[in-house]
Amino acid sequence: MKKIFILFGVLLFTITGCGEYKLEDAIKDFSKSVENSKSYKVNGTMEISSGEEIFTYSIDTYYLKDDYYKVILVNQTNNHEQIILKNADGLYVVTPSLNKSFKFDSVWPDNSSQAYILQNLVNDIKNDSSATLEKKDNEYIIRGKVNYPNNEELSYQKIHFDKNMNLNKVEVYNNEDIVKIKVNFKTIDLKAKLSKDDFVLDDLIDEPNTNETQNNDNCSEETCKEESNNCEEGKCEETSSTLDSIIYPLYIPSETHLSSSETVSTETGQRVILTFSGDKNFVIVEEKAVASSDFEVVPVFGDPLMLNDTVGALSSNSISWHANDISYYLVSSDLTANEMVNVAKSLGNSTTVVSTK
Repeated sequence: MKKIFILFGVLLFTITGCGEYKLEDAIKDFSKSVENSKSYKVNGTMEISSGEEIFTYSIDTYYLKDDYYKVILVNQTNNHEQIILKNADGLYVVTPSLNKSFKFDSVWPDNSSQAYILQNLVNDIKNDSSATLEKKDNEYIIRGKVNYPNNEELSYQKIHFDKNMNLNKVEVYNNEDIVKIKVNFKTIDLKAKLSKDDFVLDDLIDEPNTNETQNNDNCSEETCKEESNNCEEGKCEETSSTLDSIIYPLYIPSETHLSSSETVSTETGQRVILTFSGDKNFVIVEEKAVASSDFEVVPVFGDPLMLNDTVGALSSNSISWHANDISYYLVSSDLTANEMVNVAKSLGNSTTVVSTK
């Protein structure tokens, strides 16, 4: 009789929800799996929603214990690649196509939420006493607050796990319950066996192509024009880079207006300087993005900034970034960080493009 009672008890436990997670158990298991990993590789996609546009990236995240990170982001629209690298020497955002990098004095990624870094997801849910757990359609979903200090509209996130608490995706919402960032995880390897050799800056730099730097005796005039070069005696001769159009921001703070637009000549081409005056004074500088012949590192006292279609550099009073073959620099002593971000994100819309020709 005793054996029958024990068997009945086991069956009853199974029927009433054996294996279903409670919030504290879900957090504990997810945290433990990440914190016990000495190195990991994560592959997936990230979508950033801005107005009616969606910007899609392929994303590969690499982590090695002792604060080594490498995040490879490739814009799926224009194949523009950038790499966020953190190693013992510092934090970098590398743009291989331009042979350039921003070097930051920053504690990234610890100072904000990052939906594609596992440690940040763990910290977000651990630090939120109001986090909740929901089971829906064979998924466990943890909802909790996020910390994006330079993007005030991002309010909370939903972290989706399968029935075995394997991470599936992360959705970051604004205050109107609209998904603004979505990361879909394809593969997660928590035993990646990475080493410090996988986080070397020099390995991310494109070697100069000597065939491209030399004149081509067989080039045609049509080829030269396609490359924006002059053709003399069958050889392509490089010309200075000029902007085809001026890009104006859609977002301008109230009581502020465009007071001047100036085009100046530089050693590499043309530079456009847009000055905005009023309650919130700021300046935008635009010029054709040109690859450096030697690898260039630009020091920045700030943080990497994820804009819609690129990663830029945010300091206390400026933002620098490259997008669609144009280099931008925005500077202001009046705009807040969030206002600078809003201005930067509003650039590039087709309705704000004016031809310079």
